[in-house]
Amino acid sequence: MCGIVGLYLKNPALESQLGALFEPMLEAMTDRGPDSAGFAIYGDEVSDGWVKLTLQATTDEYDFKALTGELEGKLGASLDWFQNASAIVLKIKAEEATVRAALAELAPTVRIMSAGKSIEILKGMGLPKEISERFGLKNMKGSHIIGHTRMATESAVTMEGSHPFSTGADLCLVHNGSLSNHFRLRQELRREGINFDTENDTEVAAGYLAWRLQQGDSLKTALDSSLEALDGFFTFAIGTRNGFAVIRDPIACKPAILAETDDYVAMASEYQALSSLPGIEKAKVWEPVPATMYIWERASA
Repeated sequence: MCGIVGLYLKNPALESQLGALFEPMLEAMTDRGPDSAGFAIYGDEVSDGWVKLTLQATTDEYDFKALTGELEGKLGASLDWFQNASAIVLKIKAEEATVRAALAELAPTVRIMSAGKSIEILKGMGLPKEISERFGLKNMKGSHIIGHTRMATESAVTMEGSHPFSTGADLCLVHNGSLSNHFRLRQELRREGINFDTENDTEVAAGYLAWRLQQGDSLKTALDSSLEALDGFFTFAIGTRNGFAVIRDPIACKPAILAETDDYVAMASEYQALSSLPGIEKAKVWEPVPATMYIWERASA
């Protein structure tokens, strides 16, 4: 079943409250996804020449201090990092491909959840409330965020199956539904150089968008083509460095609701997840039209 939530702040004055506003939205989706949860938050951008990666280990006891020391020595690059439970946010003055190669050698068991200028992905197994508390969601700041709660109806409860998924710089996708052609499409995308870490169909959808964006498509064009390329039932919420988007397949049997005020745009699988937002009683609230793109983007950085 699963639950999706997203919050895009139009008013920069609210960015210090992003986590506090979003936490009750994520937890409201517990009944739709009690097995695992996660979120992708955008903010705290790094400078040109730097890249930001979110790394996550299987336990809170992983020695990230030793890893970052080895990484700094190997690459001879300036870096900064901070730990959050079983994850760290690593900022390093180097090319992303160089850092990925070094991490594959030094820490093959550590997973790279995201990479880019702005994005951070944190996720894990457990109730949404447990995930929120584990990573301190309530105190986080940023410009926009998307999240997912998962009910593992067709697979095991694992970190690999948890959402969100990222397959490109600052690109993230969460998904409610299922794709019927993900196996074939995964093989085609691998031939185009898109890498996958799991067998999850949502990662294939993220990979498809990443590939189209690499070809020079705008987000709108990439999403438009996804309606033809992706076969199945789905509601997608997509995060990029500059924006937030929502799209449903042409049949649109998976639920979604949108709300917009002068201060924010919010989406969720159910209205109850929006009810805690300030000014929601005066918001424009509507159900997204099938096969229609809804995109909000700020000016490119």
